[in-house]
Amino acid sequence: MRTTRSVPARPALIAALALATAGSLLLTPGAAGADQKPVTREGPAVDDRAAQAPASATRRALTEDVPTGTTTRAYPRRLVLSPDPENPGDKSLKLGLTPYHAIAPELNALQRLGDRVSVEVTGRSAGGHRLYLVTVTAPETTRQARAQERMRELIRDAPAAAAKSREIKRDYKTPVFVNNNIHGNEWEGTDASLRTIERLATAKDAKTRDLLAHSRLYFNITANPDGRIAGTRANANGFDLNRDFVTASQPETRAMRQIELGTQPAVLLDLHGYVNGTLIEPTTPPHGENYEYDLFLKNTYANALGMESAVNALGYTPAKDGVEAAQIPFRDQEEGWDDWPPIFTPQYAAFHGTVAAHTVEIPLAVNNEEYDELPVPELRRRSAINTAVAGAAIGATLAHVREHRGTLITDQIEVFRRGATGAAQVPVSAQTVPGVPGIGPEDVYTTRFPRAYVIPAGDARTQRSGPAAARLVDHLIANDVRVTRATHPFRLAGRTYPRGSYVVDMHQPKRGMANVLLADGRDISGKVSVMYDISGWSLGRLWGATVERVPSGSLRGAPLRAIGEAAPVARVPAHGDLRLRLTDPREIAALNSLLRQGVAVRRADDGSVVVPASARRAARTAARDHDVSFTATRRTGTAPLHRLRVAAAVTPGELFALREMGFDVTPVSTAVLNAGFDWSGTDVLFVSAGLEHADLTASARQALDAFLDGHGLVGRGATGAALNAAAGRLAVKPVEGNADANGVVKVTNTGGITRGAPDHGFVYAPLWFTDPGPGVRVEQSYATGNPLVAGHWRPLPGGTGGPAAAAGQASVVSGEHTVLFGTEPLFRDHPKGEFPQVARALFTVAHSASVKESG
Repeated sequence: MRTTRSVPARPALIAALALATAGSLLLTPGAAGADQKPVTREGPAVDDRAAQAPASATRRALTEDVPTGTTTRAYPRRLVLSPDPENPGDKSLKLGLTPYHAIAPELNALQRLGDRVSVEVTGRSAGGHRLYLVTVTAPETTRQARAQERMRELIRDAPAAAAKSREIKRDYKTPVFVNNNIHGNEWEGTDASLRTIERLATAKDAKTRDLLAHSRLYFNITANPDGRIAGTRANANGFDLNRDFVTASQPETRAMRQIELGTQPAVLLDLHGYVNGTLIEPTTPPHGENYEYDLFLKNTYANALGMESAVNALGYTPAKDGVEAAQIPFRDQEEGWDDWPPIFTPQYAAFHGTVAAHTVEIPLAVNNEEYDELPVPELRRRSAINTAVAGAAIGATLAHVREHRGTLITDQIEVFRRGATGAAQVPVSAQTVPGVPGIGPEDVYTTRFPRAYVIPAGDARTQRSGPAAARLVDHLIANDVRVTRATHPFRLAGRTYPRGSYVVDMHQPKRGMANVLLADGRDISGKVSVMYDISGWSLGRLWGATVERVPSGSLRGAPLRAIGEAAPVARVPAHGDLRLRLTDPREIAALNSLLRQGVAVRRADDGSVVVPASARRAARTAARDHDVSFTATRRTGTAPLHRLRVAAAVTPGELFALREMGFDVTPVSTAVLNAGFDWSGTDVLFVSAGLEHADLTASARQALDAFLDGHGLVGRGATGAALNAAAGRLAVKPVEGNADANGVVKVTNTGGITRGAPDHGFVYAPLWFTDPGPGVRVEQSYATGNPLVAGHWRPLPGGTGGPAAAAGQASVVSGEHTVLFGTEPLFRDHPKGEFPQVARALFTVAHSASVKESG
């Protein structure tokens, strides 16, 4: 809790944000903040809505390429955009805002206003819509543009030299990134940016000319066109893009990531809604321990004050307009709006050198029930106010950049210098961050960076690292983390590593990015009472690769070569039958591709599968397409496998992960079953959300029960466990833990379903199983002691539901062609190393059920 302040403390955030949705159905302006509904970034702790995303959106997300770089060109860069078909159903129209189909013509018109505006297409959304980046700056020749690129690279790659560069101090243009509409039904940032671009394109005043001569301003016009059109928070795949930065599963996220890597912004705004009064970060504790938080807080707080002043200066009041005064969580709140995880746009940007980054939540709600129930004039009144507020925040930020560009770039250089030299972090205090009120010990979060991480080669004979290590290495590189590979065996900190091992030297400019991805994380349950979203996410523990933390040692003289991508894994022996392990989602996808072709694949008793020599050509294609390795085997295998048709009432992340593994999935829900679902084309049912047995009609319930009598069921979480009980399958007692808990947990794997799985899992609203009846097998259990490795998991007020209650209890159980998960092995498409558990469960229960039925 905050212990010192220069202003009176407001109530804790959870109470204060009862005003956040500004969604009263009363029409008087003063009532806009009266609706006492809490606001969170995620909504309910448990997602109970079944995903319905089309398979085409998944395919597009998995195949959409984001441009990784272009030849340096002069500014302006002219691009005439073809128009999109007019869409009268675009949800923006009701609010008097710019519909998506009007954006391309408007951008064409803005480019014609002069020589300051350039437009580029950075990719396409999961729904197939173009993503537009607008750059506003003074004209540059090709030579000048190349000089900017060279200086940007010097800042990142040679920060010590950059700190002394007179050219950078004199000529470098400060990069500023304004991100809009990442949540599709938080619209107005797009319109505020379009208005700002129009003003900047033609303004003749000295301040604008100075700003554009010394800055490049980048506007991501709509980060989520799918959601903008449909009026949904998520994209066409059902993903909240502001939770996807660690995983980057969606093309929109990858496009934003590439903008940040390509522009290296010193300042970032991410425009959201709706919190009344306008919420302007920096945040409450806990603060990301891998940031250079002293530099981040210094600049972010200073810019927040300017935005606060500009927003309040608009003159809106609670009595006249229903608009409360702006608030800065760091100063005004105790906890509940943190910057701990790097899944949010501003927090992710901090790892790429952004020293002032803000979520800005504009005040008056116009989405969800307000959109459906308020009269159009009231909605448009609110949207006009929101657009003005967003515009004021942008304007104040640009003024701050013009006045403080030297400090911003100096501090960005210092971020990279500390990383490159292995310098210690600087804890925040009144002395290290002067001018920021209320800094206390509760704000101090630092970490000790290791000397290196090593990702060992997986096969000592072939020096092949396996698909998990290759995927992890490629992901690190995609996030601008430098990775090397050993050309010969080497010793580090008393251990010998084989040739082919990957090494992440933590003396690098973006060490924070490397560490936040690979480190275990921290148990912060005792630090704060509530968190805003996930609190643990370790790729080192959850992505299936072996990752070794090396605290100290010297890499001098080590035979390491910098790489731009992981070494290929694909391999198929020239002779004999083939064995494919099933310990990675890429291997599952390869298996499913073979099954789709009718290849006679058989299960082996060690959990792998056997592919006949006659299918070698198909195996070579699968190995190449999925980058997996087959080995020669003399095993004959046991039961044959067949292609699975899965009916799934699951969350968006789970649906996406199933399709990523190549399963043929049909989304279902209570409503779908009640409408009359044909079960004849289904082999197995997977349920975690949106299917309630008690809410089914009599005929739908009868059809479901008949299907379950002869087919497999995989359940996850409370919804899956409830269906299991209603259908009378496994005799177990599900116990629900604290629904607000989440994080990385230590587990013990004991069954065939979890064979080869990592010894860590992920939980979100954890569940466990007790009192197993006859025939119930424990596949996995939470570790004894405290199973939580990193995250936030407290007992409930009565002392139940905490990690101590879960310790040693079953987390995955099976039996009678049923498997139940208490963990989250597919959460938001993130914990890649956990995916095969679900795949094994689906194959096991479907095939055991078919064997029983045929027998």
